[in-house]
Amino acid sequence: MSTVTEQAAEGRPAIDEPEPAAPSYQGSGILRQISVLSGRSLRVLRDPAMVLPGVLEPILMLTVFSQVFKSVSQTSAFPPGVSYIDFLLPAFLVTSAVSAGLKSGVALTTEMNNGIIARFRSMPIHTGSVLVGRSIADTALAGVNMLALLVAGALVFGFDPAGGFLGAAGCLAIAMALSWSLGWVFMAMSAWLRRPEALQPIGGIINLVLLFASNAFVPVEGLPGWLRTFASVNPMSQAITAARDLSMGEVDAGTLLAPLGICAVIVAIAAPLAIRSFRRSA
Repeated sequence: MSTVTEQAAEGRPAIDEPEPAAPSYQGSGILRQISVLSGRSLRVLRDPAMVLPGVLEPILMLTVFSQVFKSVSQTSAFPPGVSYIDFLLPAFLVTSAVSAGLKSGVALTTEMNNGIIARFRSMPIHTGSVLVGRSIADTALAGVNMLALLVAGALVFGFDPAGGFLGAAGCLAIAMALSWSLGWVFMAMSAWLRRPEALQPIGGIINLVLLFASNAFVPVEGLPGWLRTFASVNPMSQAITAARDLSMGEVDAGTLLAPLGICAVIVAIAAPLAIRSFRRSA
């Protein structure tokens, strides 16, 4: 017999015992949150209209630039025994990484303005999970586009690096590392500016300067003296040099570690800034 029934039988007033409070939901773990948020951003792969432009754009640019600058391979500054497509395609992988990083920032700004981020803030989600999930998803999408560029380069343009499959895979890894690190820079800018129309021109200028003041199309030795100094310290030039060396089978530890170290420093600085700015934008 229950306590309430016993109290009533003894003539004492029944006292209802308080019900235990329902446990509050604290949300899933941070790794689970990152996994779900990354998968959400990767659903764009189901929409061909969203995927094809990102795949076709670098291929079309490769078609144009490989023909316009092809005569560079006839100059004395060009490395002997290397075709221009083998020289150019690793650079295009790296330049595609910069564009992919900018897209991360633009996508985050768009979601901050269309209400999706506001809905995330009402849920028990760690602030950093939103940005980490986006960075992982956008880097994976960039990898898909770069892989398509490599395949097109091999099948259509005759890309045949001396480093073979491992060299091409090394190029892809360097470009994806750069894409991931620059994505944090543009996400930090996006959380600060909060407007895609402000972020896109700034990002475009940064991309333009890094691209044409580098060794992407012409060896550093073939650049004018005033431009050669900047191109030598340009982070994009460092990444392009490492990607080219890997594709040509000329692996040098110093050349390889330089861009990876730069990427690590960029993430160490930009990621905390991005998370802090994102929290303040609430």
